[in-house]
Amino acid sequence: MNRRRGLLAIATVSAVMCTAGFMPSVSQAAGPGTGETELSYAEKHSLTAAEVSYINALNKEALALGRPGSPAAAQPGASASPGALVPADDDMVTPDAEPLSRMPDPYFASGGRAATGVSNYIRKWQQVYSLRGGTRQQMTESQREQLAYGCVGVTWVNSGPYPTNKLAFSYFDEDKYTELKSEGPGPGETQAEFEGRIAKESFDEEAGLDRAREVADVMNKALENSHSELEYITRLKAELAENDDALLGEDASSNFYSALRNTPSFRAADGGSYDPSKMKAVIYSKHFWSGQSGTADERKYGDPDAFRPDGETGLVDMSRDRNVSRSPAAEGESWINFDYGWLGDQAETSNDETVWTHANHYHAPNGSMGAMQVYESKFQNWSSGYADFDRGTYAITFIPRNWNTAPAKVTQGWPRQ
Repeated sequence: MNRRRGLLAIATVSAVMCTAGFMPSVSQAAGPGTGETELSYAEKHSLTAAEVSYINALNKEALALGRPGSPAAAQPGASASPGALVPADDDMVTPDAEPLSRMPDPYFASGGRAATGVSNYIRKWQQVYSLRGGTRQQMTESQREQLAYGCVGVTWVNSGPYPTNKLAFSYFDEDKYTELKSEGPGPGETQAEFEGRIAKESFDEEAGLDRAREVADVMNKALENSHSELEYITRLKAELAENDDALLGEDASSNFYSALRNTPSFRAADGGSYDPSKMKAVIYSKHFWSGQSGTADERKYGDPDAFRPDGETGLVDMSRDRNVSRSPAAEGESWINFDYGWLGDQAETSNDETVWTHANHYHAPNGSMGAMQVYESKFQNWSSGYADFDRGTYAITFIPRNWNTAPAKVTQGWPRQ
């Protein structure tokens, strides 16, 4: 039986959510150019400003609860007392448990993506994503509470304690930016609008994903047969030196070198237990708005200088990411703060064949928002985004090697041909 969550007063409503890629079917990927980039999430899904703010507040809470060190930050597979995750509203519901033996139904095609209800996603997760050492696991109540937060929950339940975004990569085409800047503002376009637009157009998400996958591959080579952090770092530096990679020059205290030791599951007895060979580097994505400082007016059009990657390493300094949404530039506008998509450790050679799992909003089958939907989207649709975002980063985190987060072949849960 669904358990209704209790009410929590939230003082501030910042923008935070799940959007960006309401995208494609795993077997029927829609290509770019569908016009989705011109729409906001609220427009696409007919949401009021109040509903957007509500979703944002819940996702902000999920981030706080998932932060390492939080009393509620239970890893997938870990036990947690009922109510460990402080509920945010009385219409948010924890999905029912699903029998471990029940196979998922095929997803349905919707808007160029594969979509399904949260209960069916739980069934699929239990069959193909829950493997721990080759054994399927039933999704626990704590994990179902995490999942109920929507896109935040999808990444959370697959990654363990919520990722900190410290190892984020992207690609900014300086030549393209210079060329666009020489054209000047278009008719009726303000200088602020112009600068924000050309910065957004100069980010290449596929190149950013390429860089993240390249770095993750190097990390995974270094993790193999390394039974101490010193062995891992030594092998990592050797791999970087062989590839003449600029990351070799990162300071010893850099997030790049300290990421493994700062991963809770690396230290956990039922995770890595301080043995790097038991861990693997995996990838997720975050879409967000660059204009997160200054006045509300300054946050309308984005900050052309914010969250640009280092030109040599591709690393993005996310320390100033405050999960603040785009400010409305006109009456009635309502923007989402961010969206997360989960890739895991998929090995497809072509980025176009990678599949990104995300969701629409928190699970409220008896409320105005309705039940949560889970989506599986091909990369081109995921990366197309919405008007809510002008930055897309591809981040690396570490999870235990025996977690099966992204099987190369799936026979259950896809749309029928």
